[in-house]
Amino acid sequence: MSDDDVEKTVNSIGIKEKRIAETDVCSSDLCLRAAEKLLDDNQIDRGTIDMVLFLSQTPDYQIPATSPSLQSRLGLPKTTACLDLSLGCSGYVYALSTAFAYASVEGINRILLLVGETFSKIVNTKDKVNAPLYGDAGTATLIEKGNEGESVFCLYSDGSGLPSVIIPAGGFRKQTNLDSLMVTEREDGNFRSDMEIFMDGMDVFNFAIGVVPKGVKEIMNIISRPVDDIDYLIFHQSNKFMTDFFVKKLKFDMNKVPYCLDKYGNTSSASIPLTIVSELKDMNKKKIVMCGFGAGLSWGTAYIEPDYCIISELIEYKKNA
Repeated sequence: MSDDDVEKTVNSIGIKEKRIAETDVCSSDLCLRAAEKLLDDNQIDRGTIDMVLFLSQTPDYQIPATSPSLQSRLGLPKTTACLDLSLGCSGYVYALSTAFAYASVEGINRILLLVGETFSKIVNTKDKVNAPLYGDAGTATLIEKGNEGESVFCLYSDGSGLPSVIIPAGGFRKQTNLDSLMVTEREDGNFRSDMEIFMDGMDVFNFAIGVVPKGVKEIMNIISRPVDDIDYLIFHQSNKFMTDFFVKKLKFDMNKVPYCLDKYGNTSSASIPLTIVSELKDMNKKKIVMCGFGAGLSWGTAYIEPDYCIISELIEYKKNA
C-alpha cells in the first residue's frame, strides 16, 4: 500500500494494524488455541462438554464439517454433539442464540462455541476495497446452563441483498473451473478472481445504517428499558465511520462502546467476541447489547445479562507454542 492508502485506511476506516494467519493456519487452528486457553484457565473437565458449535465462513473443508475435528483435537468425549454453522458478520449473535437455545435442552449443560475466520485466504491483496479491511481471528465462548441471565435475541435476514457480499464461485451454484481461478481487473482497478470475496461497500453501508440503530432500539423496547441503561454496546467491527454513525444516531455514550477495529481489523464473525476479550475485563451483572450485520444480508441484536462471566487474556497465535 502507498503512504496515501495507509493514511486513508487509518483515518476513514480506522484500522492501524491487523493479524494475518500463516498460509497453513486455518480458522479452526485459531479457535483450537482459544478453546484450549479457555478450558485450561477455568479448569474445565473436557469430559463435561456436551456440544461444540463451530461458526466460520472459512472452514477446513467443504466436507466434512470442522466441528467433529475440533472435538477430537480438543480431546472431548465422543458423546459431544457437533454442529457447523456458516454466517457472516452477524454470525456471533446468531451462534450465541443457538448456544443459548441448546443450553435449555435437557441433558445439554455445557456448549463450547468456537467462532473464527481467516479472510486473508479469500481476499486478493490487489483488491483495494477488501485487502485493507480484513484480519484473521479465532475465539472461544463457553455457555453453561443456568449462567445465561436475562437474554433476548432479534434475528433478521434479507436475502435480496445476497450479491452485496459474495464469493461468486466455489459452491455448487457456480462450481470451480479454470475461469473462476483467473485473477482479472474488476471495478475501479481492483483485482480478484471469482474464488475471492467481493463486497459492495456502499450497499452494505446503506443496509447497516438502516437496520442497526433500529435493531438496538427495538430490543430495548422489548425489555422496556432506555438505551442509556446499557453498560456496553458492542458492534461488529466494520469501520470506524460506521460505528461512530451508529453511536451518534442512538445518542449513546461512546465511552461505553468498546472498539478494537484499529488493532485487529474487520475479523467478520469473530469481531464481537474478539472485542470482548481485548477490551472488556468484567461483564458480570452488566447489561450488554451486541449487534452484528453483514453478508446474507443478515443482522442480529442480542441483549444479555451474564450472571457469571470470566474473560481470559487475549493470546497471539504462535505455531508450535
